[in-house]
Amino acid sequence: MRNKAINYLEVPSSDLPATKAFFTEVFDWQFTDYGGEYSAFDTPEMQGGFYHADTPSLTRTGGVLVVFYCEDLASCRQQIEKAGGRIVKPIFAFPGGQRFHFSEPGGSEFAVWSE
Repeated sequence: MRNKAINYLEVPSSDLPATKAFFTEVFDWQFTDYGGEYSAFDTPEMQGGFYHADTPSLTRTGGVLVVFYCEDLASCRQQIEKAGGRIVKPIFAFPGGQRFHFSEPGGSEFAVWSE
């Protein structure tokens, strides 16, 4: 473990089964359930979990934005939409690349970027 590095991430979801299905389909994540209110994931890049909450994490309300990297932005967008994600900010350019924002079926907002 690296000293003072982000080590774990927890995100709210209003629908844990739908959130788990979405991240399994799009990002190939596996989950471990801890009761009906929490589910953890462990990827090579990050560990974290989703907890049941009625209020999602959204940038417009001050939520933290978790950003994924993907080499093929258009393909990733299609996978996200096919799995039930909703595009909340279409692809736009920023210094260093392009990105878009989406909400997963549990309601929280994420982004994907590429060069």
